[in-house]
Amino acid sequence: MQLHLFSSPGKGDIRYILNACRPYLAAAADPLVAYLPAASWRSNWLAYTEKAFAGLGKVAYLDTETMSLAAMQAVLARAACLYVSGGNTYLLNHRLHQTGLWEVIRQRVLDGLPFIGFSAGAILCGPNILTTNDMNLCATTHFTGLNLVAYNFDAHFPADEAAREQQTDWLLDYHAYHANPILALQDGAYLSVDQGGVEVRQGLCWLIEKGQARRQLSLGIVP
Repeated sequence: MQLHLFSSPGKGDIRYILNACRPYLAAAADPLVAYLPAASWRSNWLAYTEKAFAGLGKVAYLDTETMSLAAMQAVLARAACLYVSGGNTYLLNHRLHQTGLWEVIRQRVLDGLPFIGFSAGAILCGPNILTTNDMNLCATTHFTGLNLVAYNFDAHFPADEAAREQQTDWLLDYHAYHANPILALQDGAYLSVDQGGVEVRQGLCWLIEKGQARRQLSLGIVP
C-alpha cells in the first residue's frame, strides 16, 4: 500500500500532487492518472488538472455522476496512480458508496495502486470521516472511510495557536465515542504511508490521542 496524503495540494498550485505522482507515471509504459474530483459540487477542475499533468501522463476523469461502475473500474485497472482531490468529504464518501466505487478503490489500493489525496481525499483514508470540517450538505448516512490506516484525519489545521486550541477542543469531542487517534495536518503537511508505517515527510502535523495533550510530530515515522 502506498498513500501520499496532503492537507493542501501545493503553494497556489498542485505541485505536491505532481511530485507525488511523478515517480509512478515515469515508471509506467503508458502513464495514466485516474483523477477523482468527486468531493466537489462546483467544478471538476479537469482542464486545470490536465494542463498541470501535461508531459507527465494522461488524466482520466472518474465521473461518479455519469460513468458506470464498470467503466470506472476499467480506468482504475489501467491507472499508474489515483489522485483524489479536495472539497466536501461527506459528498465524496456519499458518491463513492452510492456507486459502489468505495469497495473498488479500497481493494485496488490494498493491492498496490498508489493513492494520492489532499484534504477530503486524505480524510477519506481513515476509519471514518467524522473529523472533517465540512458540512454534511448531501445528508449522507455513509460515514465509513476507506480504513486504510488507523488514524482519523483533520485537514487545514490552523497555523494560529489560539485557533489551534479551539480546533483541538472541537476534535476532542470525537473521542467521546471513538478511541482511535487523530492526525491534524496544517496546510503544507505531507504524510506517506507504506509497509513501514505512517511518516511525516513535510510540514506541521499534530497527534491528538484520547485523554492526552495534543503534540506536534517531528519529521519521520509516527510513533
